[in-house]
Amino acid sequence: MNNRWRTIDIVIASIIAVAFGVIFWAWGLLWNGPADAIPLPGRAVLYGVWLVPAVLGALIVRKPGAAFFTLSLASLVSVAIGVSWGWTIVIQGPLEALGAELIFALFAYKVYRLPVALLAGATAGVVAAVYDAFVWYGGTSWATMRIPYILITGVSALVIAGLGSVLLTRALAQTGVLDRFPAGRSRALV
Repeated sequence: MNNRWRTIDIVIASIIAVAFGVIFWAWGLLWNGPADAIPLPGRAVLYGVWLVPAVLGALIVRKPGAAFFTLSLASLVSVAIGVSWGWTIVIQGPLEALGAELIFALFAYKVYRLPVALLAGATAGVVAAVYDAFVWYGGTSWATMRIPYILITGVSALVIAGLGSVLLTRALAQTGVLDRFPAGRSRALV
């Protein structure tokens, strides 16, 4: 397998990133708006959306760095648009992306099946939640807030970022738009 990025890899990963950067902005409005009525740590059920680009980018592009590139760029786009968390996302997005990237690296960038996608999503979720536990929720109880928050975020990321990215990749592959990628040519996808 050739690990060199083609121009189309960069373009598609960038399109995914920009689209999700806009989605992140809108998702932030939900997180800080109607979802704010759900007390933490329960609101973490929604967290997985912020991690989709890492898993989706890796499943489609299938090159080293795809998870990192896609989520990091999506984070930068959301900051440029104006998310409420400001420049902290410039640090947090790449850290979360490294969680997913690590899993694909552990499988030598050769396995893109459902279990690996689930693990990548969950790992990115745990990284995100641990970051939040120290940066945003440092004054809260480990027993009643931080540990449940980490667990709920991990499960949310497993389902939304992991499973959701697999289902989205399958749906895109069925349309033929991914035919120039291994994800599109392999109909026995993930």
